[in-house]
This record gives sequence, C-alpha cells and structure tokens, in this order.
Amino acid sequence: MSKRYGVNMPSTLERSSPQAQRTYAKTLRSAEQEYGPGERAGRTAYASLKHSYEKVGDHWEAKDHKGPSDPQAARRGKAARDGKGPTAGGVDVQGHTRQELYARATELEIRGRSSMNKEALAQAIAKKQR
Repeated sequence: MSKRYGVNMPSTLERSSPQAQRTYAKTLRSAEQEYGPGERAGRTAYASLKHSYEKVGDHWEAKDHKGPSDPQAARRGKAARDGKGPTAGGVDVQGHTRQELYARATELEIRGRSSMNKEALAQAIAKKQR
C-alpha cells in the first residue's frame, strides 16, 4: 500500500484511475471521522467505490451506470451492516448480463462456467481476480 490522497491506498486502487482513488480516499477520510479508523471505515469506503466502479482484473474501472453491484450491496440499514449473504467481490452483477459475465469467465478460463448463473459467474470472476 502506498499513501496517496492522504490515505493508504490498496494496490488495486494504485492501478486505477485518479477519480477512483479520490472516491475511495474521500469516503475513507469521512468514514474515519464518523466511525474512527478500522474495518467499518474501510468497508464504507469500498461500498462507495463499488457504487461507481467495478473491479476488473487488478484494478477498478468506472461502471456504465451507477448503483449497487449485487444484492448484498443493495441492502440498507441493519441488513447491510450484518453483512450476511454472498457478495460478488466488486464485480457488477446487476450492471451486466449473464452473457457478458460468461464472456469474462471465458477469458479467465473459469471451469464450470456454462452451468453457472449470473451470481455464481460473478463470484467465480471475483475469486479469480484476487
């Protein structure tokens, strides 16, 4: 992690656009003021980032449409804070068709992709991109 925009920047963000870096840094600083440094502030910063950006390979790219990337990200209040339920690890499930996710899975040579639904494809893509 390097320090950029006054915060320690995760490596995936170091390889991302300055706009993505600013979004993360601004939200992290604000969340740290609200909640203190730690896991909750980091989760808040990533949630904000995932609203406008999607993890593609080893970096974050702007989404075509802003919004939650998966059903977990769409939750509000206590349900969101509990964090129960699968996530897509930064892959925009709701912003892509199954065919688009399938094409990415093909590029990444993910086995078993033909029998996967959108959510499973997104989770497999996220796992492969780690």
